[in-house]
Amino acid sequence: MTLRLAANLSTMFTSQAFSGRFAAARDAGFDLVEFQFPYEMALTDLAKKLGGAGLEAVLFNMPPGNWEAGDRGLAAIPGREAEFRESVAFALEYAAATGVAKLHCMAGIVSEGADRELMRDTFCRNLSHAATEARKMAVEVLVEPINQVSVPGYFLSDFNEAL
Repeated sequence: MTLRLAANLSTMFTSQAFSGRFAAARDAGFDLVEFQFPYEMALTDLAKKLGGAGLEAVLFNMPPGNWEAGDRGLAAIPGREAEFRESVAFALEYAAATGVAKLHCMAGIVSEGADRELMRDTFCRNLSHAATEARKMAVEVLVEPINQVSVPGYFLSDFNEAL
């Protein structure tokens, strides 16, 4: 098995604008890239940057909601199911344009006093919807437990719960 490494363009080559990081990754010897959120670039521009640099994008996150307001995903948030479904469709448009075959479905933050069982049920229903839609395009939906230090309050922070 050959080990292939992907440059994370959200965290690497940050001295450049996002659009300039594709060439920087190629120049550093990468042929695979990932990024947190590609949505700041138009679909066609993103596809051109990847193709022009000879890179393959392997993963990105579904839209997290309003990042500036503290959202870190929508999948487990009751009452935001319609917004989540729209975000799935939007992410799949980007996946189709870039050839990405893996999307990370971000769970979201547990608000104070939240009903975790309701959040779990919401997460499972939303995850099922995302997987059903993604399967139509041969895209895998991934979950990632995120520790409470990096993202305090993140709903999915336990590997057993993720399983």
